[in-house]
Amino acid sequence: MNTQSILRDLVGKKIISESHASLILEYETAKPLSVHWELRYMLYTGILLFNSGLGMIIYENIDSIGHQAMIAAIALLTAACFYYAYQKSHPYSHDEILNSNKLQEYILLLGCVSFLALEGYLQFQYELFGSRYGIAVIIPTILFFVCAYRFDHRGVLSMAITGLASWLGLTIAPLSVVYGNNLTDLKILNSAIILGTLLTVTGWLSERLSIKKHFSSTYIFLGGNLAALAAISGLINQPYKVAYAVLSLAFCLFFVLNARRKQSHIFLLIGIIYAYITVTYLIFFRISENAYFSLMTVYLTVSSIGVIYFLLNFKKILGTAR
Repeated sequence: MNTQSILRDLVGKKIISESHASLILEYETAKPLSVHWELRYMLYTGILLFNSGLGMIIYENIDSIGHQAMIAAIALLTAACFYYAYQKSHPYSHDEILNSNKLQEYILLLGCVSFLALEGYLQFQYELFGSRYGIAVIIPTILFFVCAYRFDHRGVLSMAITGLASWLGLTIAPLSVVYGNNLTDLKILNSAIILGTLLTVTGWLSERLSIKKHFSSTYIFLGGNLAALAAISGLINQPYKVAYAVLSLAFCLFFVLNARRKQSHIFLLIGIIYAYITVTYLIFFRISENAYFSLMTVYLTVSSIGVIYFLLNFKKILGTAR
């Protein structure tokens, strides 16, 4: 049903008067339509397509264009992007910078992606870093951290955190933390927990010290996810189950407390889900097969009641109920 039909029904039921219906219809008809997110997605997609097209041009025409010419072109593009971002930027501030020039944000992002293409090209063609791949990863990581703070860009910050994880041999993207990392390997597992903990602490400190407080959610989301999933993997695959269980539940508690403080649904959901997985494993990992099915029936019933309670009261948990 459209707005006009709904208003007609409300008038017919004498819920609102015709004059109020006319005012509502006039407002709904004349109000501006926001295309903010559509434009953002289009710009992000444009940057990805531009760099993909750049890679295809290089691949298809490298013999006729020449390596030096392509390197010079990418280097000029990268330098131009960073120069434009610097020229249009505001002075550095510990607080969030509300930049009205949204194009500057995307130009900076294009510059960072182009820098990666330039470095990858130099490494592939001339083996600039030889077999020292760690240097090839840490250089853009440092650059992206500097750019993220100097230009107040959370997208570049995510790239920097991802680069730091890659430097340690980890994948930190939320959808590939489990499949992209061999979390059965004790060295990788502990690296993931340490890095995730450091990122989470950095997010917490950024709020306590009021240094880019708005970056804290990015640090906590990426770092907390990595550490909590690594702790759960250690609980399942490693012998030190008590230590990993304590770590997992500690991160779950941190997520819930942080969700209440920020009134964040995503942090609350993450904390509850990880706590449920941890508690479920602790209950079932040592029981006998005979008791397993009996306990499972009771546990599923109790869990279902818990899910219903959570859905009905999550606003009270967050402190947003009125």
